[in-house]
Amino acid sequence: MLKSILTGYIESALSYAEYDKLEDGTFSGRIPLCKGVIAFGKTLRECEAELQSTLEDWILVGLKLGHQLPVIEEYDMNREPTYESMATM
Repeated sequence: MLKSILTGYIESALSYAEYDKLEDGTFSGRIPLCKGVIAFGKTLRECEAELQSTLEDWILVGLKLGHQLPVIEEYDMNREPTYESMATM
């Protein structure tokens, strides 16, 4: 199945996530490739969901403000999109 570039980018970035259990029993998560993307949760699942939401917001704000986003695997969000003629489809 073909994934959108945004979905692929998010999934690839999340594969680099690092999680820690904190002294109070809660969790923190971060994606080192994406500066400033950090989240916290009472459970690991809650932390994972919050980290994904934070990443999505970070990407959208970065794109809106014209920031260079890190290339993750084959996903380069900084490239100009290319369009194919409808006749080739």
